[in-house]
Amino acid sequence: MRTLTLFAVIAFVIDQASKWFVFQWLNLWERQRIDVIDPLLVFRPGINEGINFGLFGGGSGAQRVILIVIALVLCIALAVWAARSFTTRRAFASAGMVIGGALANALDRVLFPGVLDFLNMSCCGISNPYLFNLADVFIFAGAFGLILWTGEKKAADEGGETR
Repeated sequence: MRTLTLFAVIAFVIDQASKWFVFQWLNLWERQRIDVIDPLLVFRPGINEGINFGLFGGGSGAQRVILIVIALVLCIALAVWAARSFTTRRAFASAGMVIGGALANALDRVLFPGVLDFLNMSCCGISNPYLFNLADVFIFAGAFGLILWTGEKKAADEGGETR
């Protein structure tokens, strides 16, 4: 569980620090657009009040509370699953990334009307209208890791996680 906790804290801190840096230090709210590597990477401000890709956005305050509670319940469930079943550091790290990202987005919902998003990526003549943040990246990468590494037996050379 130490690996899970470490990766959760790292994901949480990186996401929150990136949002502070982009929105406060770079003043994205005022600038409205920062071309980092246009069009591959552009910073644009956004608040997602819904779930992925803004689905169910514009909901009530009750919806906001429900989404926070769902995130917390899923984080607890994932931590329990990890404690009971995981045997490798990779699986614990993956769970930590999901939990850290989910908690970072939940904190956004507590502090703001929704989740702060700022990353936009387009390529090859395709204009992507959607925004995301680093917590979303951690959640996706962690979920992918869970698919790959849960149920895997402890490798002799990798060493297992101590509970």
